Amino acid sequence: MSELRELYQQVIVDHHRRPRNFRRLEHPTTSANGYNPLCGDRVAVELELAGDVIRDIGFQGAGCAISTASASMMTAALKGKTVAEAEAGVERFHAMLTGADHAEQAAAALGKLAVFGGVREFPSRIKCATLPWHAVRAALAGRREPVSTE
Repeated sequence: MSELRELYQQVIVDHHRRPRNFRRLEHPTTSANGYNPLCGDRVAVELELAGDVIRDIGFQGAGCAISTASASMMTAALKGKTVAEAEAGVERFHAMLTGADHAEQAAAALGKLAVFGGVREFPSRIKCATLPWHAVRAALAGRREPVSTE
């Protein structure tokens, strides 16, 4: 278990220090903002859709290491996916962190993102990890109002 915890910490630190896709897009098709009032994390997600495919995705914001790393890994995982695949990924990520039915199956289907399964040990941090995922779900649904983890 300590090896998994160490891997979790290494991945989180790496993506926090060097977030992937931390940028604004030139021509976003849709976007959404998210806010976690418990800790102050903020994220803005932008997507460029080509039909039903996420051609490009970026994020900006300020947050804790878990929130930033989650957004970084999320953008890398969702780029090139269809909207349906992205929505399924959002559901799996949420199920993995909340311990819902099939949490282990969800983790297995998420590949590298399964490292966030360790967040379950810290219930107060689950909202940090899920914030960017809530924002991408809102962007895909075309919701303009900011999402909150309240």
